[in-house]
Parts: sequence; structure tokens; C-alpha cells
Amino acid sequence: MKENSPVSEKQNQNLTSTLSTAASKSLRDLVHSLSQEQIVNQDLLLSLTFALRNFTNLHRFLEFIPCLVTQLIGVRGSLLIPFQDNGSIWREQLQIVPNDEYQELLRQLFLLEDGKKIGFGMKEKNIACLDRLVQRYLNASNLIATSIVSRGRQRGRLYAFDNKEIVFGSNVHRKHIQIVADLTGIAIENDVIFQIIRNHEKVDRQISIGAEIQSQLLPDQCPIIEGVELAACCRPAFQVGGDYYDFMPTRPELNEISKSRGRWAFVIGDVMGKGVPAGLLMTMLRGMLRAEVLTGLSPDSILHDLNQLALEDLTQSHRFVTLFYSDFDAQSRKLRFANAAHNPPLLWRSKSKSITRLDAPGLLIGLQPEAEYGCGEIFLQPGDVLLYYTDGVTEAPGMSGERFDETRLIAFLDKFAKEGLGAKQILNKLFERLDGFVGVSDQHLEDDASMVVLKVNEE
Repeated sequence: MKENSPVSEKQNQNLTSTLSTAASKSLRDLVHSLSQEQIVNQDLLLSLTFALRNFTNLHRFLEFIPCLVTQLIGVRGSLLIPFQDNGSIWREQLQIVPNDEYQELLRQLFLLEDGKKIGFGMKEKNIACLDRLVQRYLNASNLIATSIVSRGRQRGRLYAFDNKEIVFGSNVHRKHIQIVADLTGIAIENDVIFQIIRNHEKVDRQISIGAEIQSQLLPDQCPIIEGVELAACCRPAFQVGGDYYDFMPTRPELNEISKSRGRWAFVIGDVMGKGVPAGLLMTMLRGMLRAEVLTGLSPDSILHDLNQLALEDLTQSHRFVTLFYSDFDAQSRKLRFANAAHNPPLLWRSKSKSITRLDAPGLLIGLQPEAEYGCGEIFLQPGDVLLYYTDGVTEAPGMSGERFDETRLIAFLDKFAKEGLGAKQILNKLFERLDGFVGVSDQHLEDDASMVVLKVNEE
């Protein structure tokens, strides 16, 4: 074999070196190009996550999605079909790039009858039909699709399409489009949650307004009545409650001095149930009862008429009302009363230092037509204490699970009355004991709790 000359060896070395340099440069250029592409893609994804964290307009966010997909994987166009919370196509949020060329597809999707049905996007056969429709109208040689899923629910469908075959250089592209789909699902889910929160805020505002109106319907202070001291308080379990108490002069046209010496109606009631429905019915009954008081009829007649007036409304609402109605003559200290199945008020007699219940026969308001009510009467004496209350007091649960009950209420009333406390002091002490029984860490009552204390002045 003929040996190579020194010149030939040198030329070979130079050629090898040149080829090696060119290969290294090509590799560096390729690495640089991939790095730049990776940086661009990372910037695009960062922009998407930033938009997701800060978006206030879902429509603007969804407009951005098809544009991002085309940039990330280098395709001609992209289509986003989101679903509403009920599974129907969210027609107002359909997005496609390029927009001008595919208006007919958007129109077909908008008019798709099956797509308007609840639960459309939750069935696999419907998703397959949707894919075929998109394929037909795009007229693209290659189409890829992925589902937008959030918390296991179909939130939409994301498509990428091109006239040439879509080639994924690596799994990175597939991961990118899946990331876009996942973040889109989160955005739609967040919007649903935001809408729920907004609706709750609207309801809360309405309830707050209702609570404010109802608080204005309850007496903000007790009237001045000659010879007696009054104190009252209502604690609703919710913002709006079904408890009701009131003080009404039977002759409101008199001046303040004459009214204080005249006859007054004292009433306490409880609409079965809690919250807004009970509060609305209580407000209705208040208006009816105030009109009845002006008639000057006896307590039993007033409850009879009130039952007739409220029967239809209460029957339709499937609720009933307990109500204790009494009228008090400041001059004679005579108290007449009738009871529609309410908790009987407790009367502490100063002379005997004992407690009795004031009760009379009668059915719930709204239970049956032409219900009859009994009428009782007593004369209050100096130092006597009368406690009106609702079952939210006696039914309040303690930390051990037992109820506050009437026995405990009687014991505390007897104790505070014997101490010679005024009406306001007795009321405060009773609520303090109720709070202590329920528990300092959790003073939430299961039901509305109301108490009214009347004490006859000492001679």
C-alpha cells in the first residue's frame, strides 16, 4: 500500500477540523435556537399563568387561549369550545384563531341544538359528534383535540389545526397544550365560583336589608307605662328571625301622658321556622295584629279574628304561629290574656314569693278555621314580675347536650325577682345565664330567643 504524503495528511487534518468546526457551530446554533424557543414558550406560559392569577374578565382570558396555542406549538389555528356549569356549550364564549376564516363553523356551533341541552358536554358520544363537526368545517388535514377538565368535570374542548401535518418535536409540546387546557379549566371553574360568591353576596345584602327592616319593626325601646317597668330583647338565630314581641296602645290617638295611664296590648309570638320565610310571615302578622288591636276587642276575640285573617297565607306557606296576647290596664292593673299555644308567661308573685303560669286554651294560629280561644284575667300587685318568652330560650342546647328548659328558667327568675332587681336587670341576668349555659365559646342559638320582663313598681 502506498503511503500518504505529508501534504495529503495535512489537508485531511484541515478538512476534518473544518468539518468539526462547522458541526460544532451547527450544534451550537441548534441549541441556541431550541433555548430561544424554550424561553419564548416559557414566557408565553408565564403570561398565561399571570393572566389567570389576575383576570377579572373571563371573556378576555378565553380570547387569549387560541392565540397562545398557535404560538406554542406553531400551528395555523386553534379553537376553544367552553361548556357552561350545566354542561351546555357556552356559545357566547366560543373563540377561534384566525377568526375571519371560520365564521361558518362558529355559526354552526352557536346554532347546534344538542349543544344547548343541559349535560351535553358530560357525554362522550356528544364530544365525539362535536369533534366530527369541527373536523368537517375546518377542512384541515390535521386536527388535534384535548379536553378541558376541572375537578373531574368537562369544562370544554380545545383544538389545534393546520393544513399540514402537525408534528410534535417532543412531549414538551403535548405537555404545553395540556397545561393550557388545564389552566383554562381552572379559569372557567374560578369564574363559576366567583359567580356563586357574587350571588351569595347579593343574597347576604338582601338579608341584611331584611334584618334591618325587621329590627325596625320590633320596638327599639319599651314604652313608658304608669306603674310598671318594661324590658325586652330578641336574639335571632339568623340575621332574620321569626320571633315577635310588641307593645301597642289600644288608643294611639291619645297624648303620651294619657297613653301611659291607659290600656296597652302586650304580645309575644313565634313563627315556626327560622330565617327569611319566618321573618316575612312575622312582618305580615304584625300588620294584621296592629289593625286588630285598634278594634278594642277582648284578647280571645282578637286571636280568633287574627286566625281567620292569616289562615290562608299560613296554610300556603305550611307554617303556623304561636302567639300570646294580653292587654293591661294601667289604672286597675288588670291583665287580660289569651293564648294560641305559646309558651305560657311566668308570673312571680311578690306576696307569696312563688311562680305561676298564665295560660288559656287555644290552637295555633293558622291551624284550622273558626278556632276558639279562651280568655283569662288577673290583677297584678306591687312587686310582681311577669316574664314573656319564646321557646328558643327553653330549648337552647347546653354544652352537655341538655336543654335550658323551663325548670331552669323558673329557678333563675325566682332568684332574681327575690333579689328585688328591676326589669332591665332581671332581663340581663337571664340572658347572662342563658349564654353561660350555651357556652362562652359558642353562643350561637339554634332558634330565635326573645324575652320580655314586666315588673310592677313597689308601693
